[in-house]
Amino acid sequence: MTLSLNIASLKSSYADASLTPDEVMTEVYARIRARGERPVWITLIDEAVAREKARKAPQGPLYGIPFAVKDNIDVAGLPTTCACPEFAYTPDRSATVVERLEAAGAVLIGKTNMDQFATGLVGTRSPYGIPSSVFSDAHVSGGSSSGSAVAVGGGLVSFSLGTDTAGSGRVPAAFNNIVGLKPTKGLISTRGVVPACRTQDVVSIFAATVGEAHDVLAVAAGFDREDPYSRAPSRSIAPEALPRGFRFGVPAGGADFLGDDAAAGLFEDAVARVASLGGECVEFDFSPFQDAARLLYEGPWVAERLAAIEDFARAKPEAMDETVRTIICGADRIDAVAAFKAFYRLAELTRAAESEWAKMDVMLLPTTGTIYRIDEVLADPIRLNSNLGLTTNFVNLMDLSALAVPAGFRANGLPFGVTVLGRTFEDGRLATLGDALHRALPGATMGATGLRLASESAVVPVASQGMYRIAVVGAHLSGQPLNTQLTERNARLIETTRTVPGYSFYELPGTVPRKPGLVFDGVGKGGIEVEVWEMDAAGFGSFVGLIPPPLGIGTLKLADDSAVKGFICEGHAVAKAEDITAFGGWRAWLASK
Repeated sequence: MTLSLNIASLKSSYADASLTPDEVMTEVYARIRARGERPVWITLIDEAVAREKARKAPQGPLYGIPFAVKDNIDVAGLPTTCACPEFAYTPDRSATVVERLEAAGAVLIGKTNMDQFATGLVGTRSPYGIPSSVFSDAHVSGGSSSGSAVAVGGGLVSFSLGTDTAGSGRVPAAFNNIVGLKPTKGLISTRGVVPACRTQDVVSIFAATVGEAHDVLAVAAGFDREDPYSRAPSRSIAPEALPRGFRFGVPAGGADFLGDDAAAGLFEDAVARVASLGGECVEFDFSPFQDAARLLYEGPWVAERLAAIEDFARAKPEAMDETVRTIICGADRIDAVAAFKAFYRLAELTRAAESEWAKMDVMLLPTTGTIYRIDEVLADPIRLNSNLGLTTNFVNLMDLSALAVPAGFRANGLPFGVTVLGRTFEDGRLATLGDALHRALPGATMGATGLRLASESAVVPVASQGMYRIAVVGAHLSGQPLNTQLTERNARLIETTRTVPGYSFYELPGTVPRKPGLVFDGVGKGGIEVEVWEMDAAGFGSFVGLIPPPLGIGTLKLADDSAVKGFICEGHAVAKAEDITAFGGWRAWLASK
């Protein structure tokens, strides 16, 4: 029987003493020798050293778990090359994220191949060889975190670290039938990581299952004062349940599959699976996101790539991969005026995107529209690489969270993946949906190991604690003028529902912006549409403090017979108000006007 390196299986084996970390290291290195060091690895830790580390590993949550890191992440005593031998240096200290993982008991195996200077989504831009998809020697592995994804997809390690600026932690996941977790910017420290775009970089996680990727995130994440871009999350990143009848958005008019009909069909299947999980499919305008994606390589963020390695690029341009040099050194054409114009444009697009987010709780996209052969990419390296970023490049620019999960195979045996996306620090929500979506895939397997998806690592949502719910009926609804009073308090939409019959609904005269009043009088027929939002105690308290008379907070009874705090109106205020109960809700009444 093939030994599974998934984290849950190893933990179980260590617990019952059927395996030791030393024995697992022996198996890991046997697999690496069988496959060959190149092109997956740039630097391997000596097997004897790894086995000794495994024997002495701390008894933490990742005790004895083998992992790999992309070779733009520092490991003390090992060269950091960024896939450019002449750039190499040997750090005295490991990156913060490596320190955290090793302190939790994880055992580092080595450093993996990558697109040079993390510039590419293909995996073909390295002097250490070209990793291919674990399912086809002829097709790209995806990049820039190519070796890290292949190491997990090929069953060589339990998890690995990549980096993700434009999709490098998601595209390789799709091409190797694994999970790629791209956390919200700042959750994982980037101290000790060679930047691509320092303001947009994140450390990403590859694993066989969503649950295991999220377990690694729980260890890797943490505020780091040594990283000026590190952030403490404004909400818990623990897996959380999605609201009943959650809305998942797909692009109106469909995504661009670049002629890959098989991928288009697999995406339709994924949409159907999300709907079967209780989601409501809604369409949204993808254009603001698409326009933001173009800015990453057509705007000043290319100059940020040059800023990261400017001294080296000026001194030794000939040492760089030709395509990488063309992209990075081409940043000389970008001036400060163009940079500020791009910043303004991104702000405009991000604001436009807020209206689209109001339509949905999460977004669902194909991770890529297609997959390419290695020879195709080598013949047309920039255009085809750009095609792979159509649904990934905008994510960090707009400060979003993302999780790439497997979504089936084409008839030719090549894998396909989808990505669920959320807003800032919604990583926990994505874990719950992404895991359910992955497990709803018939016959789901882990990478190219042939092993079925491990049931032990299923995501279990954590119940909200210390949270307060409130039902809104008018100007605080999604897309309405006062909704920002909720979103700026990090409130999240739980559900859209209705009250029980018996509530009457009025337009209150003289209010700015226009507001309705809800009164329980036992007369109103039907139910009134409400949105139920959830926030923490501090947010709830400050929100209630904003409510002017004659409105107030009382207890509303909902259509499912549950009770929730919500907006009510003093009876005297509706004496001369227009009764709009028959419209069934504020949006319907506004639409009638």
